[in-house]
Amino acid sequence: MSGLTERRGHHVITLGTAGGPRFWRNSARTGIATAIVVDDGFYLVDCGHGVGRQMEKAGLEMSRLKGIFLTHLHSDHTVDLNTLALFGLFELQDRIGRPVPIIGPGNRGALPPVSPLASVEPDPMAPHSPTPGTAEMFLRLMEAAATDLNDRIIDALRPSPMAIFDAQDIDIPDALQFHPNENPVPATEGFEIYRDESVVVTATLVEHPPVAPAFAFRFDTAEGSVCVSGDTTYTPNMVRLSRDAGLVLHEAIDFDFMESMYRDKHDETSRASLAHHYKSHTSVVDAVRVAREAGARRLALHHLVPGSGAIAWERVAAAGYSGEFLVPDDLAVIPFDT
Repeated sequence: MSGLTERRGHHVITLGTAGGPRFWRNSARTGIATAIVVDDGFYLVDCGHGVGRQMEKAGLEMSRLKGIFLTHLHSDHTVDLNTLALFGLFELQDRIGRPVPIIGPGNRGALPPVSPLASVEPDPMAPHSPTPGTAEMFLRLMEAAATDLNDRIIDALRPSPMAIFDAQDIDIPDALQFHPNENPVPATEGFEIYRDESVVVTATLVEHPPVAPAFAFRFDTAEGSVCVSGDTTYTPNMVRLSRDAGLVLHEAIDFDFMESMYRDKHDETSRASLAHHYKSHTSVVDAVRVAREAGARRLALHHLVPGSGAIAWERVAAAGYSGEFLVPDDLAVIPFDT
């Protein structure tokens, strides 16, 4: 179903609803990205493949962008941050002195444990700095494009992306005693990471091993609230964050599909990949469970895996949840008033 299309009040636009680092064949769904539209601006949660074009289709002008929030640093959530920054400098010249914040996870601080399925310990990428956070990642992306950028900065007198975007790492409160391997998901009611005249944004830690930290976000506005899960298995922190929300956007994966992908594969990579999905993602049943336990008014599934094909996502929608249940297409418009 396409969700709601009439724009009224504060609302969400599902710019992209497919999950996973792949090009889904014959699919109308693009990479995961969500716009939270409030007053005269919007906030972007994650930057999946195609987000710039989807913003254009949704009628969201880059000049109205007020902030970018990254739930975690997997490629399917960040791949087009680079595009937004490189192309956005042509539309955001007035943001010098008040740059657009890019807010996401900090440096992990330690590599994850090696999979128990590995017969040989893999060599990490970039061992000199193997777990950069949001601020370092953004700097590296812009440095990789220095040839292009310096042509534009020096010859065409365009601004540097570093002047119009401000990439920041989320500070996790010391009291939570977070550790990426030993205590990646301490219990929390959430903690504020951003506020302006239109929104207050609260983050919580969710369970998406081996990623740590991985976040979900709640946007509270004068008209209501919306929570975005990021990637996670069922996590009590997500229930706490979502209490009485007007809308919960939660990831969902079809495990029957995953089993069919790997049924006849017994190599280390395939077995490790299947194990990752079971420990790191949420079934439709558990997504409904989150919304039911939180008393959320609406639940919308997104970050769908598979991102194409005829999957009966609605088959468990009535599992004890009395709120509105949606499986939106890309570019659906969903209110989050309470």
